[in-house]
Amino acid sequence: MTTVLIVEDDPINLRVFSKILTKRGGLQVKGTENVEEVLAIAHSGEIDIILMDVSLANSIYQGKPVDGIKITQMLKADPKTSSLPVILVTAHAMQGDRENFLKQSGADDYISKPIVDHQKFIEQILSLVEKKE
Repeated sequence: MTTVLIVEDDPINLRVFSKILTKRGGLQVKGTENVEEVLAIAHSGEIDIILMDVSLANSIYQGKPVDGIKITQMLKADPKTSSLPVILVTAHAMQGDRENFLKQSGADDYISKPIVDHQKFIEQILSLVEKKE
C-alpha cells in the first residue's frame, strides 16, 4: 500500500489531507513536522512520497528554523532519499512561485492550498509514486 508522509505545521490541514488521502485515495498516511523525524522516516523506506508544506512555522533543525524548501533540499541532496518524490504544498500561490519553489527546492511537483479537486490531488500523488517504481 502507498504511504504518504505529510509534513505540515497546521493540525487542521494535516487532518484534511489525511482524510482525503485515506478515505478517497485508500492511502496510508504519516504526519509530522519534526525535521529529525522527517529525515528518519525518509531513510527508513517506509514511505513512497512526501507532501511538504513550504512554510513550516515550528520546524527546527540543528538549532535553526527551517522551512519545507530547506528540508526538501536536504532530502534531494542525500543519495539515500534523493529519489523519494516530494510535492510542495503551499498557500503562497502567486504567479511565478511554482517555478521558483520547484527550482529552489528540487521538489518533484507543487500543489497550492486549498485543495479543491480531491481526485486530481490523489491522482497527482499516485502518478509520482508510479514514476518512482
